[in-house]
Amino acid sequence: MATLSQILIFPIKSLDAIALPEVKISSGGALTGDREFAIFDRHGKFVNAKRQPKIHLLRSNYDLGDRLVHLHIQNQSEVFTFHLDRERKLLANWLSTFFGQSVELRQNVINGFPDDPDAWGATIVSEASLKTVQNWYQDPVIDLEQMRCRFRTNLEIADTEPFWEDRLFAKSGETVPFTIGDVQFLGTNPCQRCPVPTRNPFTGEVDPEFQKIFSQQRAATLPINVERSRFNHFYRFALNTRIPLTEAGKILKLGDSISGSLR
Repeated sequence: MATLSQILIFPIKSLDAIALPEVKISSGGALTGDREFAIFDRHGKFVNAKRQPKIHLLRSNYDLGDRLVHLHIQNQSEVFTFHLDRERKLLANWLSTFFGQSVELRQNVINGFPDDPDAWGATIVSEASLKTVQNWYQDPVIDLEQMRCRFRTNLEIADTEPFWEDRLFAKSGETVPFTIGDVQFLGTNPCQRCPVPTRNPFTGEVDPEFQKIFSQQRAATLPINVERSRFNHFYRFALNTRIPLTEAGKILKLGDSISGSLR
């Protein structure tokens, strides 16, 4: 039986993830704490890896219980610690210096800052899918953890075939209901990827062949029972979802089983 094997949230959008044993569904139908904060420039646009590759050099880890973020720059030993609530201005000033431009940190505790505002729930992928994609790249080899960091998916599912998550979306405008534990999800669409997965997540170095290899292999291995109308191109991977607001307050836990209207 397919089970939930990994829960990852990204407290500050575009920075590193933190793995959790369980997570509560927020009042806005998101994973509590996921993309709760985001960095914005003076024009009100996201400062993220799509627009600012330098962000790959920034490492972060968290003590969420104490509301602390610890930052350091790749290959440098000094660690800078900030309280996410009381020292948010100091954190913004530090980030402004790092990026060489004025930035601010905004907060949304209801449903965070999702990439797809129409699919604000968790992103989902199977472990088997990640391992299959990893095997597409042999020169140079990309290990599984780096592949996980490239695609930045919230929930991983164990004990399935590769691309199992492709069974959880239908035609445009339709959704596929399923549950993880007792939390209801609606599968919406295969996630359209941006330039971020083409870069080494720790250096920002671009692999010029990454997207080409991915798209060719994805087209060649697309499961037979997939809704092909959702693939206007094949640079799509993992599942976007919605979580109904009725699920607020429920808890997802590692080991929860998956059931529902799998196509």
